[in-house]
Amino acid sequence: MAAQLTQEILDLLRDTETTKVLATLDADGFPHAVVKQSLQPGDDGTILYLELLESSRTNKNLVRSIWFDQKVAVAVTGRGGQSYQIKGKPVKSHITGPLFQEHYTSIRKRLGDVDLAAVWVIEPEEVIEETFAIRKAAEERKHPLFTHLDRLAHH
Repeated sequence: MAAQLTQEILDLLRDTETTKVLATLDADGFPHAVVKQSLQPGDDGTILYLELLESSRTNKNLVRSIWFDQKVAVAVTGRGGQSYQIKGKPVKSHITGPLFQEHYTSIRKRLGDVDLAAVWVIEPEEVIEETFAIRKAAEERKHPLFTHLDRLAHH
């Protein structure tokens, strides 16, 4: 694992009000990005994704990612505007065992009569701060001449 998740990111992943998006690649290399509220932090610095549908496009793409060493991206945006993109690799899929059972029991308590197809483990490799104010300041430092002329007239 090349990237450590900060406490802020772990808190965002735990927060049910956070918008969480998982982006995978299909067989033709086209991105497939969907809101997945079942993304959550693992106990070991990983990200867990609970897949409820065995035949979902996301599940198929994650299997392909393991087979062909493809990356995925997770985007999280909190209520306060804080935003991060985490790039990583799916490294394991639990379809039985203690971790699977723990999440199967938990998801059924929360959502009722649903299945759990897999608990995917994603290892973070890169974390990018995407919060607008942070990105804007970084871009202005990096590219000071990219300011629109109408903005310069008001300074």
